[in-house]
Amino acid sequence: MTNWRAVQEQDYAVPSGADLAALLDELCVLLTSSDPVQRDELGHGILATWLSRGVLDEPLRIALGDEMAGRFTADEIWTRSFTPLILDCLVTYGTFEQRWVEPFTRWYATESDLRGFDTELGWLHAVAHGADLLGTFGRHLEVSPRDMLDLAARRLVATTDLLWGAGEDERLGHAISLTLTHPDLAEVDASAWIAAVAGSWATLEPGPPPAWVSNAARTLRVVLTMTLTGTRSDGYETRPLRHAEAVRAELLAALHTLTPHMW
Repeated sequence: MTNWRAVQEQDYAVPSGADLAALLDELCVLLTSSDPVQRDELGHGILATWLSRGVLDEPLRIALGDEMAGRFTADEIWTRSFTPLILDCLVTYGTFEQRWVEPFTRWYATESDLRGFDTELGWLHAVAHGADLLGTFGRHLEVSPRDMLDLAARRLVATTDLLWGAGEDERLGHAISLTLTHPDLAEVDASAWIAAVAGSWATLEPGPPPAWVSNAARTLRVVLTMTLTGTRSDGYETRPLRHAEAVRAELLAALHTLTPHMW
């Protein structure tokens, strides 16, 4: 096994004379580790750095993406939840395959283990990690922004007793806002997803809202803010949301159903 800590300490330089394909296999194994240092700091940290620096050639990047796309059905949550981070890096740095979108879509709408941080396993963060990839797909010219907005809505209406507490609402709200900058997004599609979220609140019983409703409402408030400020991501300057006024009106109407004294 490669001394990956030494690689990290040497500014992520590829070990001299090493076979990149074999190194990639080792890093893919690290990404399945239940040890957060092995999985997150080394596996993800080194791969993300190499992808940003163009260390891997196109065939290796495509092979990596195919391997990651197949992991959305893995048994372990830490394997599933780190898969979108690697795909996000691949797409961000220029490698995209349409066949990666559907496995992600199936997984993100249905993932039931929504823990952010575990004291033994470290960061799991399925909602946040998936949101990062959703936002990257959502602004990609070969992906339907309407499909990504509908996916975000399905994530928001999926019931859970877990109240998000590690910035998941901000990450998903940011992803939605990035998708809302897509140049081909029609006005009807920019706001249609909001109706699905608001509709899921129609039969709520009196009393405190369930955790999944609070999660969704906080996410919508993030998007509401970004209709006013625009949104940005690393390497991109701030961009306005398309059809911001129409989206803002639909968001206000939806939030009014929960807190009519505020909106």
